[in-house]
Amino acid sequence: MAEEKDPQQNPLDTEMENFDAQEPQAETLDANDPQQAENQAPKTPAENLASALAEANNWKDKYLRLSAEFDNYRKRTTKERLDLVKTAGKDMLVKLLPQMDNFERALKAMENATDVMPIKEGVQLIHANFKDFLKQNGLAEIDALNQDFDTDLHEALTKIPAPTPELKGKVVDVIEKGYLLNDKVVRYAKVVIGE
Repeated sequence: MAEEKDPQQNPLDTEMENFDAQEPQAETLDANDPQQAENQAPKTPAENLASALAEANNWKDKYLRLSAEFDNYRKRTTKERLDLVKTAGKDMLVKLLPQMDNFERALKAMENATDVMPIKEGVQLIHANFKDFLKQNGLAEIDALNQDFDTDLHEALTKIPAPTPELKGKVVDVIEKGYLLNDKVVRYAKVVIGE
């Protein structure tokens, strides 16, 4: 027979009665399993502290090793960069050596020369070879004479009256040639402008 509920009874009291009526379920422990017994045993504060210190030391060791490894990497890359800068022009200098040899041969030929014409031809040949060498390595002259003055390519040294009306605002004389290296100005052409 079901019990009748008292309408004036507090619903919280009913909940409490139901809770008290339930039997707590005991966890089943295997007495023969030491790992379960160890996991269930509460750790003392000293054990917790020792465990935390061991973990902190482990992380500290990993941090120190990583820091040392990064420092070694930084030093190695800096040294490699410095070595690269020191030897960056090596290939270019090695390619220039045949030009130097040509100049030395010309100087030696001038010592005993009686005729100027072969010396002149030899120097012109060396000049042409050297210009070809520079061109092969990406260096090009800036064409300035009779061109419109361009501040991106030219450096004006002075202005003079233009010899003809067509040369106003144009380059009338080149004092020093300018050069581009792979389309980037490495030396501006020093020019005289007509006005």
